Amino acid sequence: MMHLLTSPEAWAALLTLTSLEIVLGIDNVIFLSVMVSRIPEKQANRARQIGLALALIFRIILLSLLVWLIGLTAPVFSFNGYDFSWRDLILIGGGLFLIAKATHEIHAEVEADDGESDQKSTGRAFFWVIVQIIVIDIVFSLDSIITAIGMAQDIEIMIAAVVIACLIMYISSGPVSRFVAEHPTTKMLALAFLVLIGVALVADGFQFHIPRGYIYFAIAFSAAVEFFNVLAKRNRRKTGK
Repeated sequence: MMHLLTSPEAWAALLTLTSLEIVLGIDNVIFLSVMVSRIPEKQANRARQIGLALALIFRIILLSLLVWLIGLTAPVFSFNGYDFSWRDLILIGGGLFLIAKATHEIHAEVEADDGESDQKSTGRAFFWVIVQIIVIDIVFSLDSIITAIGMAQDIEIMIAAVVIACLIMYISSGPVSRFVAEHPTTKMLALAFLVLIGVALVADGFQFHIPRGYIYFAIAFSAAVEFFNVLAKRNRRKTGK
């Protein structure tokens, strides 16, 4: 352990892996922000805290199961010339879940569903939000940890990177969730991102890798345009135009 603290290579690996984990955590934060936006604020804060705590717990548990995780990438069956592993199947299932969930939420927004039915049974709504967060946390955690295994050899570095990334996710999730809740157009944009991320996960499951740089550039560019759009609306309100 002590030799890692004095090793430049270990610090470089920690910095690189932490940066990667933060980038991979963007998907988690977007999904979390959209999910909690449809339940009351007090429950939304609780759901966000539970979701991020579970994300950290799942990642640490998966890290402790390194041998099992490496085995997940071994082919379990072949179809039409493609070898599929358990990791591929989980990514395909998680991607399809994201696409279906985002499409359902987009439909609810377009149909102007004000969530009255959710408010009548807030306990049940909270329960289903937590269930969906758990499902997607497992998918994102699996992808994140398998990436970590490929980049670092020391489990201490992996755990440190995951903990730092989850803390940054926790700090950023509150402002992101409030911004999404206050600006309906950003929620629609976030849902479109989830469809895009879902498609990327399904493609990964079929061994067709879409470089994440393209996806995150599209997200960053669209978010910047939406930010200036929100800023312009606020300025128009102030000037009364």
